[in-house]
Amino acid sequence: MPPNAQAGAQSITDSLLAAASAAADAGQSPTKLQEDSTGVLFECDVETTDGGLVKDITVMKKAEKRRLKLVWRNIIAFGYLHLAALYGAYLMVASAKWQTVVFAYFLYVVSGLGITAGAHRLWAHRSYKAKWPLRLILVIFNTIAFQDAAYHWARDHRVHHKYSETDADPHNATRGFFFSHVGWLLCKKHPEVKAKGKGVDLSDLRADPILMFQKKYYMLLMPIACFIIPTTIPMYFWGESFMNAWFVATMFRWCFILNVTWLVNSAAHKFGGRPYDKFINPSENISVAILAFGEGWHNYHHVFPWDYKTAEFGKYSLNFTTAFIDFFAKIGWAYDLKTVSTDIIKKRVKRTGDGTHATWGWGDVDQPKEEIEDAVITHKKSE
Repeated sequence: MPPNAQAGAQSITDSLLAAASAAADAGQSPTKLQEDSTGVLFECDVETTDGGLVKDITVMKKAEKRRLKLVWRNIIAFGYLHLAALYGAYLMVASAKWQTVVFAYFLYVVSGLGITAGAHRLWAHRSYKAKWPLRLILVIFNTIAFQDAAYHWARDHRVHHKYSETDADPHNATRGFFFSHVGWLLCKKHPEVKAKGKGVDLSDLRADPILMFQKKYYMLLMPIACFIIPTTIPMYFWGESFMNAWFVATMFRWCFILNVTWLVNSAAHKFGGRPYDKFINPSENISVAILAFGEGWHNYHHVFPWDYKTAEFGKYSLNFTTAFIDFFAKIGWAYDLKTVSTDIIKKRVKRTGDGTHATWGWGDVDQPKEEIEDAVITHKKSE
């Protein structure tokens, strides 16, 4: 058990037990899957009173030394994409119409929300629930993003959290920055990724008809949403050239949102403070948070992945996805928003934090005495 951890009521992970039959098909028992896990996924997975596991996971975070099997089709495709995006960046300032640039930015925002509010916070983590109109909007946004069907994205992300930074993690950050950023897409998956993926419960995803419709017709819907429509709209409505429409609104925009998403797996697993758990690599990265609409508060997110804000604080300027979800909560399309109590966060910060967490407010035990003495307090109440 980690230092100062207090065991909770649970002794085994519910989300893995729910996948018992799938685990049996994969040749692994639910108990084995639970023993190999290095992180929590849902609130029902926690084994300590402050949201953690009752074992030392630091010795489990590593990568097997193995020769990677390259997937040349992906290497060529992503190579072309990045060259096309560079040319698109040039055309953006050299010849593209301002409407095309604005349209590309709009597509970046909606496709980003399709990942952050949709595939990530709604479907991968079940951190809130959504009525069918919002789920439909998010599926459309997600299809524009072209980062695989939301069903597969959520499956891989659940495996990433349950077996974070082990060989079962699809983008294991212990293999280095490049691998966790894009390299994992340029080679075949480690056998453990496939094996553990079969043991993760996906019954809730299969019960969503909108999600399963996207999965079934993805290879038809995705080219239309990601490539054809974004290219034809600028040409038809404001007379943009094909070259500008293709390389700016389509190639540059798609490449940009891909790399922003990948930064969560790479930069946010390497650079930044770890105020909630210093024993894991995910970090608080403000740059990633801004670019990825609030997904950069990654140390908090890996400690409390069921919080719909993916952060302790929901400041909209640094967490646009939270603002998006809160708006739909106000009109009743999003509901059952999960978050973490201040008391639980405090306990975790004190037990495993690296000391970079800000004080909780006036009178906090960690607030420096000289700060209290030097503070200017106006409008004091008369004694």
